[in-house]
Amino acid sequence: MPTKFKRSHKTYTKDKGQVTIHSYIKNISVAELIEYINNDNGKPKIKAKARKELQRRGIKLISKTV
Repeated sequence: MPTKFKRSHKTYTKDKGQVTIHSYIKNISVAELIEYINNDNGKPKIKAKARKELQRRGIKLISKTV
């Protein structure tokens, strides 16, 4: 099963009825992943998943102390 970034949710459309929307981490943009890592309110487990995904994509993160 692919790694999820957020919980799945169901929406209703007139033509298809009830549709489940999944948010897998591989479909999230790089900018959104970096924004989540830098957010103070982010959960540590999801931040670790985001760092792993960026590493898989070949993007190196540089930590700077403020």
